[in-house]
Amino acid sequence: MSTEMSPQEFYGEKLIYLEGAIIELTSRLDIIRKFKIANSDRDPIEHYTTRIKSVESMKEKLRKHGMPETVDAVIGNIYDAAGIRVICTYIDDVYTVANMLMSQSDITVIRVKDYIKNPKESGYRSFHIIVQIPLHVGENTVDVYAEIQLRTMSMDFWASLDHKLKYKQDVPNAKLIARELRRFADELASTEMNFQAIRDMIDENTVES
Repeated sequence: MSTEMSPQEFYGEKLIYLEGAIIELTSRLDIIRKFKIANSDRDPIEHYTTRIKSVESMKEKLRKHGMPETVDAVIGNIYDAAGIRVICTYIDDVYTVANMLMSQSDITVIRVKDYIKNPKESGYRSFHIIVQIPLHVGENTVDVYAEIQLRTMSMDFWASLDHKLKYKQDVPNAKLIARELRRFADELASTEMNFQAIRDMIDENTVES
């Protein structure tokens, strides 16, 4: 019985490029957090998670785009082999962190998709950035792609439920469920804006006092 190829077997020595991109970007995130706190501000990040796309998912993506199932095709063409998901407290924290990352001179922004201001039809909301970051490996510098997804806790909660439901097969009333999920997403967005407004009022009163 065949077993799935491990990331090390598929990516080989180039696995360190993907791991290195994640290390570089998480370091930048940690510095942003420390900077905000040192300047008497809130930590805008609740937590973050990282991942390198699995071999099975990567091969499926390469086939979908008509590319050879090789690591060279990945490094040169696939933007989201390395990924970071950043969970923020409030919506404005998402934009604060995103802007602080994108303004760094050695990070090249390839593409931005704002699904918060322009949610997907399903109700999915998140802020996606594709970046290219220089990685110093020995005497060489390699530019590596990575995807950063920034969202709030409620956006992440909704996306997690939506993902789990989509993987269930033969769900009855699928269209009704899709409408309910969209309604739920809209309700969460409204609640989230209310929480942010309350926080702003608390902050204003704190400054005045």
